[in-house]
Amino acid sequence: MEAVKAKKYLGQHFLKDENIAYKIAESLSTDVGNVLEIGPGMGVLTKYILNQKHPNFWVIEIDEESVEYLGKHYPELRNHIFYGDFLKLDLSLLFSSDSFSIIGNFPYNISSQILFKIFENRNQIPEVVGMFQKEVAERVAAKSGSKIYGILSVLLSVYYDIEYLFTVNENVFNPPPKVKSAVIRLKRNNVETLECDEKLFVRVVKAGFNQRRKTLRNALKSLNYNLDSVPDKFLKARAEQLSSDEFIELTKILENSQNNV
Repeated sequence: MEAVKAKKYLGQHFLKDENIAYKIAESLSTDVGNVLEIGPGMGVLTKYILNQKHPNFWVIEIDEESVEYLGKHYPELRNHIFYGDFLKLDLSLLFSSDSFSIIGNFPYNISSQILFKIFENRNQIPEVVGMFQKEVAERVAAKSGSKIYGILSVLLSVYYDIEYLFTVNENVFNPPPKVKSAVIRLKRNNVETLECDEKLFVRVVKAGFNQRRKTLRNALKSLNYNLDSVPDKFLKARAEQLSSDEFIELTKILENSQNNV
């Protein structure tokens, strides 16, 4: 097998630029330990990660043809290939619950779902280097006050330091996508737990942005919490105006108001 045909239903766009593949691999810290590459395709990025000699490097690929190609062209990977769907993988069983970092040129059609899964497993994932559709990368790296600031911006920034690394042109892929791409890096910070109910925090953030054109007074009504004790600075604001710390503060107020009922 000389090449894998890109499959539209899997959102495959194979990176063909060696320099960019090298830059992505080099963006991952060398001391991260275990590494998992998502969607290696034909391994243009894989070979540079192998050159870094991470002690325990695995790939996960949902395309059977790509798995066959990788096994043939990268024999050192043969016992380190997961054939399956990353979104369905039980990450707690991976690497015997040890931490592992993630790298990859992520399929655009599931990139947000990948990020939500990373958020849910944040205590096992110290670093992520990934290529996304440019708009998604910008959204994740956005700060409060920006029109593109959203749910993932808030949730991920609580636990990770996020860097927008570089933009990637369409013509370095086969087939070329209709949009530009970008590479970002997430590095786990020292936050282990929040000073509020973490599940409620996620609900508050999602409720705020699900009706982002409304003030939080209206957007938070769906939570059925007493808003009487919430200061006007929150109620008159829209979700995009609040920093992650302010969302934590808002969650604490709602939590206390419920406890005092």
